[in-house]
Amino acid sequence: MTGFRIITALAVGSMLVASPLFAQTLHAAQPTLAPQNVVTLSASASTEVTKDLLQIVFSTARDGPDAAGVQSQLKQALDAALAEARRSARAGALEVQTGNFSLHPRYAPATPRGAPAGITGWQGQAELVVEGRDTEAIAQLAGRIQTLSIARATFLLSREARERVDGEVTAQAIARFRARADAVAKQFGFGGWTLREVQVNGSDPPSFQPSMQLRASSMAQSEALPVEAGKASVSASVIGSVQLVK
Repeated sequence: MTGFRIITALAVGSMLVASPLFAQTLHAAQPTLAPQNVVTLSASASTEVTKDLLQIVFSTARDGPDAAGVQSQLKQALDAALAEARRSARAGALEVQTGNFSLHPRYAPATPRGAPAGITGWQGQAELVVEGRDTEAIAQLAGRIQTLSIARATFLLSREARERVDGEVTAQAIARFRARADAVAKQFGFGGWTLREVQVNGSDPPSFQPSMQLRASSMAQSEALPVEAGKASVSASVIGSVQLVK
């Protein structure tokens, strides 16, 4: 009798241990049904906006036999340009900031025998950045700065101008997505649809901005820089999937 009870207990224990594995095997054997009546759609919208921000980068380069002398020349040129720009500075309309200021040695060519090249002089560069919405004032300032040359001039779309139209463009893209979903559901003989997943994307400012490459010597003293703002594109896109329903 005792032996029978031991065998029965072992059998029941074996079933309990094996039951989770058996359940997993049954679950794995069942096929996974693919989603039915699901359609992937996309829509987009865009608008053109006039660029409202003008940025001009002024720069100059100096070369000389010693670092202190080159640095002093760069500082004098930058100080004079900065003083002129500060007289016209106004928050938002015309803002001024210093840019790159670098100084590095100039080496002589290496000798045929491989002797180390020595320092023969120093060269450096200084920059001044002027940016704002008052394009006329910035263009006039460009003609008054004489100690620095114009390295580049670029029209940009300000963040505020982009945000003003971003919501409108996004709403247009969403409306087009919904209209397309309505049309597709009707064409397939369904009464409507429900949204499964969606992704809304806006347009980021381009990393590269076309710029005008100019030199101060190309303009007469006190002559305003001729500028003309172009257009920037603000766009939005909607990508998602919908479940068609009866």
